[in-house]
Amino acid sequence: MDWKALWIWGDGEESPRNEWRCFRRTFDVPAEGAELASLHISADSRYVLYVNGTQVGRGPVRSWPFEQAFDTYEVGHLLKPGKPNTIAALVLHFGVSTFYYLRGRGGLLAQLDYGTGEVGLTTDASWRTAIHRGQHPRSPRMSCQQAYAEYVDARDWDGGWMEIGYDDSGWIGSVELGEIGMAPWTSMKPRDIPMLTEEIVYPVRVEALAKVNSFKLSTVIDVRAIMSPGSEDHANHVQFTGYVATNVRASRAARATLGFLAWGECLKRFSWNGDIVGEDRFYGIMPERYVDVELKEGDNLLLIDVSSQAHHGKLNIGVYADDPMELNFVYPCAVEAESPFLAIGPYDTSVCYDHKPSRTVNWEDETYLSVFDAVKVAEDLEHERYSPWAKPIPLKLVAEADVFGLCAWRKDNVKLAVPAQLQNAVIPNGEAGVVPVFEGFDTEVLFDLGKEYSGYLSFELEAEAGTVLDWYGFEYMAGEYRQLTYGLDNTVRYVTEAGRQSYSSPVRRGLRYLALNVRGAAKPVKIYGVTFTQSNYPVAEVGRFECSDPLLNDIWEISRHTTKLCMEDTFVDCPAYEQTFWVGDSRNEALVSNYLYGVQDMLKRCLRLVPGSKDQSPLYVNQVPSGWSSVIPNWTFFWAIACQEYYEQTGDKAFAVEMYEHVRFTMEHYLQKIDENGLFNVKGWNLLDWSPIDQPNEGIVTHQNLFLTRTLGVAAEMAELAGDESGASRFREASDRLAAAINEHLWDEEKHAYIDCIHADGRRSSVLSMQTQVVASLTGVAQGERKRQMDAYLFSTPANFVQIGSPFMSFFYYEALAKVGGVSVILDDIRKNYGNMIRHGATTCWEQYPNFAENRANPDELTRSHCHAWSSAPAYFLGREILGVRSLSAGWTEVEIAPVPCGLTWARGSVPHPAGGRIDVSWTADEATGRMQLAVSHPADVLARIKLPEGFTGDIKITKLERLS
Repeated sequence: MDWKALWIWGDGEESPRNEWRCFRRTFDVPAEGAELASLHISADSRYVLYVNGTQVGRGPVRSWPFEQAFDTYEVGHLLKPGKPNTIAALVLHFGVSTFYYLRGRGGLLAQLDYGTGEVGLTTDASWRTAIHRGQHPRSPRMSCQQAYAEYVDARDWDGGWMEIGYDDSGWIGSVELGEIGMAPWTSMKPRDIPMLTEEIVYPVRVEALAKVNSFKLSTVIDVRAIMSPGSEDHANHVQFTGYVATNVRASRAARATLGFLAWGECLKRFSWNGDIVGEDRFYGIMPERYVDVELKEGDNLLLIDVSSQAHHGKLNIGVYADDPMELNFVYPCAVEAESPFLAIGPYDTSVCYDHKPSRTVNWEDETYLSVFDAVKVAEDLEHERYSPWAKPIPLKLVAEADVFGLCAWRKDNVKLAVPAQLQNAVIPNGEAGVVPVFEGFDTEVLFDLGKEYSGYLSFELEAEAGTVLDWYGFEYMAGEYRQLTYGLDNTVRYVTEAGRQSYSSPVRRGLRYLALNVRGAAKPVKIYGVTFTQSNYPVAEVGRFECSDPLLNDIWEISRHTTKLCMEDTFVDCPAYEQTFWVGDSRNEALVSNYLYGVQDMLKRCLRLVPGSKDQSPLYVNQVPSGWSSVIPNWTFFWAIACQEYYEQTGDKAFAVEMYEHVRFTMEHYLQKIDENGLFNVKGWNLLDWSPIDQPNEGIVTHQNLFLTRTLGVAAEMAELAGDESGASRFREASDRLAAAINEHLWDEEKHAYIDCIHADGRRSSVLSMQTQVVASLTGVAQGERKRQMDAYLFSTPANFVQIGSPFMSFFYYEALAKVGGVSVILDDIRKNYGNMIRHGATTCWEQYPNFAENRANPDELTRSHCHAWSSAPAYFLGREILGVRSLSAGWTEVEIAPVPCGLTWARGSVPHPAGGRIDVSWTADEATGRMQLAVSHPADVLARIKLPEGFTGDIKITKLERLS
């Protein structure tokens, strides 16, 4: 790519907080040569591209800033030869690091090349730009993993700004930042996967209608930014001590309710008019906490100790009073300030790391602690003793409203029958669904999309100007219970202009249910359509599975749908809460995808992204590219294993050799963590499962040592592929030494099991877990009698062992069982645990099993995330074990087809072949007679070893399909 374009931006800050900036350029297209035009584009942070008013695409894919990705679109068919044309782009700049973006600076880069080789257009100072005035940048963060919730006022911005005839004379010229190679985008890389899909789906019905009331006054304060200066540049945990103060001004005395949603961070304690509010006055189920207070006429001092170890770092405040009155937050000191909130602190602050030393703040500092008892009235805040720490909170850090809180908490909730006419809102037939208006209430309409989706919300409606539409998406409900997305502000606030209008959100979100709260409407709102654009990596539904057990069929389908929703520009953990590429999760997700879709380029880009984190940690971090520098050693191990499995899947030796250098680099650093006893001893987030196994973040964790032996073996295998014989010997010997040390130091002869860990102080764990025994069996470290004991545990788990708590851990359990002929146990476990999901109405696979509800305060909360791709194991194991399709050689040049009926009477399905085509299997089985009829179709160049199950006889029909030359 021969770049002539310049990076451009507008005037103002380099990296503004939550800024949407519009760019456009009108130009003449020559009469000839434009039909093969290509447009190359990138932006920091994300863009939406338009050509002559038509939306062309979104991007760029997530990437490290030193390898900034750019996209290429063929746009010749959209250009108008011999006429003026307009290219426009909306750029969403986050201004903060997330779990999928590292803060850079605002920028747009674009170049139009004609098929003749002529450069038709480049970004430079001639491009016109303006801040999107309808977008409110003071909306709160969606989550610590993501950027910002959405607040758009249609009255303040012309929605046709990207059209050809739009008058941009009031805009300014762009600022030229520099040429290709400028920091932070020091190199450019072309997009290495196809464009994502955009498939329109509609709600299946209006689920509910209600008239509601919520907080009269609310806000969200970005405490993290206040108490940890510079934290916009990273996404690590922070610690701090300090306070936030405001006056709640009431036009008359009344009883009121204070609400703190997502409580747990930034609310250590608080006082109201000088009185300390004790824990005994709170009510509500965590993380919702409420307290009833007496409002006096005038100002009421609210002083909150926000000291915390925080990731999100948000303080949600809501105030409700039954009496009609004016309520406002007011700055508590005599001087004027731009926001109504005062910060006192930080008295101490630090950044926390799980894999390297970090300092703990002084929670017992008397200067900090004394504030709470000393401040009884607002005037006390002006004492000179607080002047070194007291400062007004900038307005940009105070949200105009807590839209999540307003949608989540209802003081009044009067349910109504849904009129048939309102169902028109979800039927694309041109008729409007009319949302009624109730005096003294807001109106809530609840839409059900039928299953979870991941993408972009759009709607068309007619309303009077100034009507507030608060949209809130969530994943799960059952009867009266809604699982609110604490930690995720999945909202859009849209304020209407007058008349008929439409809006399409540029912010990706995941949801099944969509609650619309209509506020301040003088007349009914007409809804002409609500749509959702499902967007994922483009896949063909090659993999199939059906059998005689309808429950297994349903489970396979939710596993398929979950995997698809979590295939974006990388594998992601979930479409709602995080949208993060968790490195370890993706290993299992890739194996599932192999049996469903057979695509490889997305996995290849996932694997290549990981070593980019080596400057954060040579042990590689657990989510990339990310502002959170966090190490889960197992996640690095799973990445290395996935590199080797990619070679086994594709036979791509060149890629294996490329990745070996990165595997070698990190394994050499991991070997530096071997202690005097020959065991791996590290400070990190030593995670494998959510259940309460003994896996401290410092010390010797058995499951990590076990997986490291396997990873060192993988490094040896990849070294051999790369021709590094000395490296192969070194890693193989290291693996053997570590396995011997595990068997010497981590086995409990009396209990006939491997202990979970040895703590940093030398104390041996008393905990025995199923997780540790599974990994001992799976990795082959357990040998002889110990291996037989481990395998026995797979079939009959002792009751005193910690049980498996997540479908992610079940994947390894199923792998271990499959190795020892335990397929029937796999099916029983799938029916039990995934069947429970189906019984609770799941359309996607859960992150956790509900048998660990003791770890959550709310027993109705079956799991945190209801769509988590690390949980899609059934789609892999049903194809691999029940259809019996397994690879025997790299690139699947040789395969085995050996079905295992396990009491099923029939099964059929397809498995993609990595070189193209597929393997089709269909069988019927009669265990009473021992007869099986088996039909197999496969590419002719694949050597297929086909066998009937032990104890069965029957007929095998084979069809070989020639590939196109």
